Amino acid sequence: MNQRYASQKLEVQIMGQSYTLSCPEGGAAALQDAVDKVDATMCAIRDAGRIKSRDRIAVLACLNIAHELGRDQAEASHQQRLGGLIDRLDQALASNDSPD
Repeated sequence: MNQRYASQKLEVQIMGQSYTLSCPEGGAAALQDAVDKVDATMCAIRDAGRIKSRDRIAVLACLNIAHELGRDQAEASHQQRLGGLIDRLDQALASNDSPD
């Protein structure tokens, strides 16, 4: 079945070039945040001065953002695991403190 979802158009600029993007209703703010991240990353690479090709800048920006995402996901996983270990320690300490 082909369902149609309500969407909205968003005009954005990335590294000075305009793009018209579609996003789900209510998703414009999240999409704009993503656009801002991509634009900032691409501009930083361009401004470093060594790479001029828009395609190469885009690929490097994607790699940088993917690396950051992977690092953030790994950190979140470690935090979750540490939280679980702390909970287990708290339970063990609480059971040792209870009167026999």
